[in-house]
Amino acid sequence: MATHRKPRQRSLGGGKARTAATIALAGAATATAFDGTGYAEPQLSTAQVKAKVDKLYEEAEVATEKYNGAKEKAGKAAERLSTLQDEAARKEERLNSARDSLGSIAASQYRSGGLDPALQLALSDDPDQYLEGAAFAERAGNRQASAVERVRQQLREIEQLRGAAHVELASLKSRQAELKRHKKTINGKLDAARQLLGRLSEEERAQAVGTGDSGDSGDRASRSSARDLTQAPSSGSVAAPNSRAAAAVSYAYAKLGSPYVWGATGPDAFDCSGLSQAAYRAAGIALPRTTYAQINAGRRVSRSELAPGDLVFFYSGISHVGIYVGNGQMIHAPNPSAPVRLAPIDEMPFAGATRVA
Repeated sequence: MATHRKPRQRSLGGGKARTAATIALAGAATATAFDGTGYAEPQLSTAQVKAKVDKLYEEAEVATEKYNGAKEKAGKAAERLSTLQDEAARKEERLNSARDSLGSIAASQYRSGGLDPALQLALSDDPDQYLEGAAFAERAGNRQASAVERVRQQLREIEQLRGAAHVELASLKSRQAELKRHKKTINGKLDAARQLLGRLSEEERAQAVGTGDSGDSGDRASRSSARDLTQAPSSGSVAAPNSRAAAAVSYAYAKLGSPYVWGATGPDAFDCSGLSQAAYRAAGIALPRTTYAQINAGRRVSRSELAPGDLVFFYSGISHVGIYVGNGQMIHAPNPSAPVRLAPIDEMPFAGATRVA
């Protein structure tokens, strides 16, 4: 009979006890952290939040301009693809007509039997008439050969169109993927900025985004000064150099208070380059869609030469644009935290200016 032994008791100092103690300590540490007495992210000052938010908005605007550029190129690729498809469809219709004609000729020749020409001449009651007919048949054969060559050429053209359409389709898909990437980047930056601003009180938030003095009364006052800036010089104001620049400035004043929406070009919401494009569209001038294309759309001017209607650009990457209105001020669409507003051009790092009117 086997001997039964009593299981050996482990001491409390063993491995299980140590594991339990470790778990308990970890739980206590976690609970302490949730209670707010453990490690917590340091509280940022309003100035620090503003700096971080400004940087996020700048990065979002860079991505926005890339998005706008990709969207413009995607639109052009879609237009080219549609044109190629329409042209290919028209050529295929002509090809089908040519094929039908060749089929009728082939069927007629099959029904005629196709006797040897020498035998047909020998059997003919009127050799002269036959020879005239043979010459006509030869000419008809030449025309048929030409028709066959035209069909071949049409086939080659259609294949070329299909190849070009395939390239455009690949380009369109690439641009669409690029749009998705930029959209994801933009939304990520804007979400991070919103979270940072959400930590602040309403007063601190207004201070951080610089909206404390840009309310409705400020917008109304800015609109009332539009006539001074766009029609006749008076004390402290500067006239636009021409009617088109004046029209663009007037449009910008009329849009004060409109919301910032990235990718928007009006008439009710704008991003920065969307506002400048819409203002000059109203003045009869077509501008490209992005800041880095708009800066090359006119004649470069120095900061000392600025006149109302000039486009002013900011940051080293030319990622922001405003419309200069005189007296060191511009109208621009800042970011999602602030509407279209009047602001000093000194509030951002100046990169250059262009006169397009």
